[in-house]
Amino acid sequence: MAGVAAVIEDGTARRSDAGEGLETLGRDVLGRRLPPLKERLYPPMPRDFDGGWIATLAITLMAGILRFWHLSTPVKFVFDETYYAKDAFSLLKFGYARQFIDQPEGAADKAILSGNLDVFKPSPSLTVHPEVGKWMIAAGEQLFGMNTFGWRFMPALFGTLTVLLLIRTVRRMTRSTLIGSIAGLLLAVDGLHFVMSRVALLDIFLAFWLVAAVSCLVADRDWTRRRHAESLDTPTPDGARRTIGRWLLIRPWRIAAGVCFGLALGTKWSAVWTLAAFGVLAFAWDFGARRALGVRFAFVKSALVDGIPAFVSLVLVAGITYLATWTGWLLHDNAYDHNWAASNPAHGVMKVVPDDFRSLLEYHKEVLAFHTGDYIKHATHPYQSNPAGWPIIARPIGFDAVNDIKPGTPGCNAPAGTNCLQVISALGTPLLWWGGALALIAALVFWIGSRDWRYGVPIVGFVTCWVPWFAFDDRPIFFFYAVTMIPFTVMAVALILGKILGPARAAVGSAASTVASSAGTAISSASPRRLIGSAVVGAFVVLVVLNFAYIWPILTDKVLPHPDWLSRMWFKSWI
Repeated sequence: MAGVAAVIEDGTARRSDAGEGLETLGRDVLGRRLPPLKERLYPPMPRDFDGGWIATLAITLMAGILRFWHLSTPVKFVFDETYYAKDAFSLLKFGYARQFIDQPEGAADKAILSGNLDVFKPSPSLTVHPEVGKWMIAAGEQLFGMNTFGWRFMPALFGTLTVLLLIRTVRRMTRSTLIGSIAGLLLAVDGLHFVMSRVALLDIFLAFWLVAAVSCLVADRDWTRRRHAESLDTPTPDGARRTIGRWLLIRPWRIAAGVCFGLALGTKWSAVWTLAAFGVLAFAWDFGARRALGVRFAFVKSALVDGIPAFVSLVLVAGITYLATWTGWLLHDNAYDHNWAASNPAHGVMKVVPDDFRSLLEYHKEVLAFHTGDYIKHATHPYQSNPAGWPIIARPIGFDAVNDIKPGTPGCNAPAGTNCLQVISALGTPLLWWGGALALIAALVFWIGSRDWRYGVPIVGFVTCWVPWFAFDDRPIFFFYAVTMIPFTVMAVALILGKILGPARAAVGSAASTVASSAGTAISSASPRRLIGSAVVGAFVVLVVLNFAYIWPILTDKVLPHPDWLSRMWFKSWI
């Protein structure tokens, strides 16, 4: 491989007539010496394996305590829990969704809260989202009963697990336990993620499966590049051409990502945009690795050797997984629209499609019409929010409110003439979200300017969870949909904080120090730059934690005097 001389920092190969081998120390665009190619392909992971897991589990435990603390209160159906908790129990009891009694208004809710679970009609119900999230809620109801703790258990569990996944993913990306831990801590104290982890809605499950899928893709990138790097150590006969860029058709992490994307689609269809974008990004990573190795015709080979298997592992596996999530509907003849095909004969190519699947396709058409029909475009809601304002929390949503609580009522210590109230506001921690908006802009600059792959992960995740909603801003949409954006926002914040933290050592002569120069892994007493960076990063994290503590009462249904509530409603659009 005498044609490969150096690899610049973004991992792309350059050719030279100097005749250097793959093991030669090249130089980056700034003229700094770089470690061997195999170390740049796969920088070593942090050596603090035990310490990394101790930090991970400690932060995850803290996040879990926050989310499970008084989880069963308030003892009522909060916002759309009235649909999802009952649909989940219907799936658990009958295998498919049934309608529930609705006269007088709220009759089913009152009956369930009083212990009477006989609230379902024999007729099936059209549910307007796939069933994965509702089956996950049903698992909690199976374990703990049809009560507030039962239907909120799984959201709290998977909200907590999202924190764990984010820590490990950011740690892998940065090779820094510190930066990974910062990411997990920040997500643990985000108000929106916290609230969505404590109510039985679907979006927290969508956020989990998306983060899980991306985590698998990042792990696959490492897994693949490690094997490419190992191929450099394979002895070859004298005069033989070294075989690099091996065919890696079966990649378990990528298949796992496909399964996670399928489960995300089975929770909400909006996951399709994230699947598509990360499929392209994963191909770009493969192409970059082969180009860095000096593989001839790298794009063509990567398209064939990586692209086709990637399509199978991601798109096809996701599609099969999604279809499998409808097994309950397919097995129950009484499910909504299940017998549609029997009274609607097939025509043309649809004659070869089994009736059950034609009926399922019709079901999907009805669900799509529900979300895009003219009737919903003219609907309004007091808490509807334009997605343009989501990154800066222009219009949060109130899930529950009890107004005009009189002084003297238990918990209300308001002075005479002032009432109290109880609210659950799905409000992101402001300092984190505003700092996150700036971090995302900086991440975009670093991704384009320095071609650092790590910054592309939060950008692609954030954009695909945000931008598609602009196509639906003519119907009521809500800020809580943005819970899928916040893990990627926090990822961007963590990467930028790593930049601010600065290098652990001044010299850049090895893979470990190269990583440290961009992520930061330890505080060096000899570096004023490092001390200043540590102070800035520490101050930001502390301020975010304090901000979360300040808004805690309006996230958790605490009784507050009206002036105290107003002091947390910083803008008129929040009220």
